[in-house]
Amino acid sequence: MIFKGKAHKYYDNIDTDVIIPARYLNTSDPAELAKHCLEDLDKEFVNKVKKGDILVAGRNFGCGSSREHAPIAIKACGVSCVIAKSFARIFYRNAINIGLPIVECEEAVDGIEAGDEVEVDLVKGIIKNLTKNKEFKAKPFPEFMQNIMKAGGLIEFVKGELKKDAWDSCNSW
Repeated sequence: MIFKGKAHKYYDNIDTDVIIPARYLNTSDPAELAKHCLEDLDKEFVNKVKKGDILVAGRNFGCGSSREHAPIAIKACGVSCVIAKSFARIFYRNAINIGLPIVECEEAVDGIEAGDEVEVDLVKGIIKNLTKNKEFKAKPFPEFMQNIMKAGGLIEFVKGELKKDAWDSCNSW
């Protein structure tokens, strides 16, 4: 799984209320949430971000409430991957559950600036700043998490596994 896009860089402690303000929590429609992603932090974010772009942030990204709306908004606005120095644990879990690839790598965050072209290989754990010709090593995703990402999130992964199990059961008669 390789992602390539322009970096959008922000700071430490970006909480879920900043990612998607509470005033928009009356919907769970990804397209609607995407329209308001990070608007209290950067009014132009949704106009600047292009499909495949990469969000880069400091420590404790996604802190605050446990709402799944935050990673849904990020994914729905076109962000392919989030690189941060660290993630709030509940955000980390929610991101995996909805199929939003996330990578922790302090060196990469320090070595990437807004606008840099970045490539992330989740399988190998390699982050490349193509603009500055620098490479960083992150811990690769375990295979089971890669499979969740490929499926588009935990629910789709489980659906696929259930279908496989049902098919295998039918064929074992």
